[in-house]
Amino acid sequence: MASVKTAISLQKPLLDQVDQLARKMDVSRSNLFVLAAEEFIERRTNRELLEAINAAYDDSFDPQEHTVRQEMRRKHRQLAEGQW
Repeated sequence: MASVKTAISLQKPLLDQVDQLARKMDVSRSNLFVLAAEEFIERRTNRELLEAINAAYDDSFDPQEHTVRQEMRRKHRQLAEGQW
């Protein structure tokens, strides 16, 4: 995949930490930013997926759903009573 050069602005203390970590990991500063961006994107994607899953399995009812369920129970009781 083609690489694209970009310029970013960082506070000096943050840049010093980036350089220190890059040396410790024996990777270039550029590669460290790539790794950090990939990890950030993966974490964000996973968090969004988890939120979507949690929303899909949310057990709370909206008022309309509660009303529909009550009506269904009432009709079921009427049917059951008529059979016995």
